[in-house]
Amino acid sequence: MTALLELRDVTKRFGGLVAVNGLSFTMTSGEIVGLLGPNGSGKTTALNMISGLLQPNGGAIDLLGESVGGLPANRIAHRGVARTFQLVRALPSLTVGENVLAALAFRRHPIWGEAAKPKIEELLGSVGLAGRADQPAAGLTYIDLKRMELARALAAEPLLLLLDEWLAGLNPTELRAGIDLILSLRDRGMTILLVEHVMDAVRALCDRCIVMNTGSRIAEGPTDEVLRHPEVVRAYLGDLHA
Repeated sequence: MTALLELRDVTKRFGGLVAVNGLSFTMTSGEIVGLLGPNGSGKTTALNMISGLLQPNGGAIDLLGESVGGLPANRIAHRGVARTFQLVRALPSLTVGENVLAALAFRRHPIWGEAAKPKIEELLGSVGLAGRADQPAAGLTYIDLKRMELARALAAEPLLLLLDEWLAGLNPTELRAGIDLILSLRDRGMTILLVEHVMDAVRALCDRCIVMNTGSRIAEGPTDEVLRHPEVVRAYLGDLHA
């Protein structure tokens, strides 16, 4: 079976800093995989290369067996990769529905105008924002901004969804709702690569995790096993707690 996503020895340098050092892993369709590690370990840089915001200095990135490493972000998006960001990137002067419309208008098979309205309502309903298309985006709460950003990502009809700390900053009730929402996406057949620091969410969502530290992969495997790995414990807590 062809992997949905495959990274082979992917490297990214910023001057003398090696942010990602020979990273390799694969994902198959329908998985939720956690990409973990302490701050500065290279996780977001890896997402940026997969999504085309950054070009790798070496290695290969394949989507369904075809090379996408080094392609611009719009071409990778049109091949089926969508993402959210650590800091929500809303268009605050627009309504919630117009934010989603902007995503629909620039996807591979664009929808615009009246034809887009049913799809906007469907997408907003799928993330818990039903009936709020006309609300100003600037008035949304933090969790609802995240929901709107997710609706925009889903508007691209992605094969692979990259979530960069999408659950960060939520209270316990919001976190439970966010976990349930991500699980519903998996139930619909979506494949998700999840960068996250909230370990309760990682355990609830991810059957398998990849852990990075200082740019390199240090562990990979079933979530509970990986989170007990001595090198992972050291990376997060330091030698005194290992």
